[in-house]
Amino acid sequence: MDLSYFHVAGDVPHGMKPNTSVVIDVLRATTTIACALNNGAEAVQTFADINELEKQSLKWPSSQRLLLGERGGKKLDGFDLGNSPIDVTPNLVKGKRLFMSTTNGTRSLERVFESNSLFTMSLINRRAVGLKLLLNKPANVLLLGSGWEGAYSLEDSLAAGSLVAFLLENSSEKIRIVNDELSAALALWSYWKENIEGCLRKSTHGQRLERLGNHDDDFLCCSQLDKINIVPTQREKGVLFSP
Repeated sequence: MDLSYFHVAGDVPHGMKPNTSVVIDVLRATTTIACALNNGAEAVQTFADINELEKQSLKWPSSQRLLLGERGGKKLDGFDLGNSPIDVTPNLVKGKRLFMSTTNGTRSLERVFESNSLFTMSLINRRAVGLKLLLNKPANVLLLGSGWEGAYSLEDSLAAGSLVAFLLENSSEKIRIVNDELSAALALWSYWKENIEGCLRKSTHGQRLERLGNHDDDFLCCSQLDKINIVPTQREKGVLFSP
């Protein structure tokens, strides 16, 4: 299995259409997606464009939909929820479709919509995604971070490194790290794996969230490792389901 990692959507080479992609946005989109599906959401439909989100959401009865929106770490006006994994509780999301747009994560998802297989990962479901890849045995996997407005993020690289570490420890077949970005991510994981929350708080986005208010519960949730067995999977373009 050949693995490569790109920090943000803009780093993926033009014209590249990966066979298998794993999108990462630890703070907080892919953590929220995993928690929502784990708590019974029917699906999470993602959008980079807010107007398109609002248009598509109107096709669903109001009782069966929730709008999740965030820009700059803050909840969008008129939306039901922001982008916190703590907020997608079973009593709110069970049986509903979530229409979601965030500053960074939904852009990365849009970049690799055309992948034959597309999953999302955060630290909370790292093991589940790793086992899915070991079961499927794809020849090539593109790991894609979300960053912050087109720039590198520490926490997404940490998660990419954690996934590679899991695969190296558990695969009976050869795992090949293709690019330097992924080698650096693996080294980052080795350095921070005993203090995951500390790494998230040290990141520039983590510091941004701290300036916005008390996000201690979000940091705790997003730093948990291997707590959820859900692998959010694209079965329709832009729509993630629990397999």
